[in-house]
Amino acid sequence: MFTGIVETTGDVREVTDEEGGRRVRIGAALDGLAHGQSIAIDGTCLTVEEHDEGWFELFCSTETLDRTTLSTIEAGDAVNVERALPADGRFDGHFVQGHVDATAELRSVERIDDDWEFAFSLPEPVARYVVEKGSITVDGISLTVADLRPDSFSVAVIPATYELTTLSEKTPGDPVNLEVDVIAKYVERLTEGYR
Repeated sequence: MFTGIVETTGDVREVTDEEGGRRVRIGAALDGLAHGQSIAIDGTCLTVEEHDEGWFELFCSTETLDRTTLSTIEAGDAVNVERALPADGRFDGHFVQGHVDATAELRSVERIDDDWEFAFSLPEPVARYVVEKGSITVDGISLTVADLRPDSFSVAVIPATYELTTLSEKTPGDPVNLEVDVIAKYVERLTEGYR
């Protein structure tokens, strides 16, 4: 499990397409990496397969590539990185599984005083799980929905989030990974028989 509190950004150093997916090498200064460890890249839960000082390597299956923006990353791109939450860790964001529900598009970015407002498209299949003032994960970042419309939503981004994540590099038209609040999906499933 993750929290959506991005630990660092990494730089994509190498992307190799292989049968059944693609292998990605990411440069990031992370201590204590281990083979088999879960790690979220732009909100997508993956597994560390190889690592050394200053880099680690992951494999993205065809399923992952079909459902996320990782099919479009290239060497030189920046990505958000978060390691899985340790059992004794501090929980600062919200429940994030690293299971991307949909991809969306950044529609606009507006500077408002010291903050920014980011507006994103909202794909119809996941729209019912999104509520105003509720949690949503965008490229692995835990954010709060500030405004909700039938086909879009916006979030307010504080300077720390803007500077510590890849949001500062995004421009309208860029794709992003979305993960809706898993609690909403469980509530829907549990109440299906009562509707």
